Amino acid sequence: MEDGFLQDIEALAERDGRFSGAAYLFVYDALQHTVEKLGKVSMPREQRHVSGRDLLYGISEHALDQFGPLTRTVFDHWGIRATRDFGEIVFNLVNDNLMTTTEDDRIEDFIDVFNFDEELDWKRRCSEFRRSTTPTPK
Repeated sequence: MEDGFLQDIEALAERDGRFSGAAYLFVYDALQHTVEKLGKVSMPREQRHVSGRDLLYGISEHALDQFGPLTRTVFDHWGIRATRDFGEIVFNLVNDNLMTTTEDDRIEDFIDVFNFDEELDWKRRCSEFRRSTTPTPK
């Protein structure tokens, strides 16, 4: 990422005061992860839109991949305690012209999409992964 962009992110995080600059950068990484997962990378930019709900599940998956059982600790350190917090980050980025949305996007799209304790439960995720990779008997 270019230095000017990083400085803009840090200035935004400092001005807002609720979330770490690292949280803003993570949202960008998670957005890219989500776009890739949804198979939208090769689409024209205006067709790569991701809904708030899809982004939140992409954030969850990317965070658990990156931070494992420490995901909740990392989010707490960044000031993130609920799904709406990610919406606040997205709309802060939009307001500073660092991200775009469509006219249908709203902060409400990010409210109570999932419960952090359930969605970010590392033991449950590991258990589900083991079940999904267990070979089916013939």
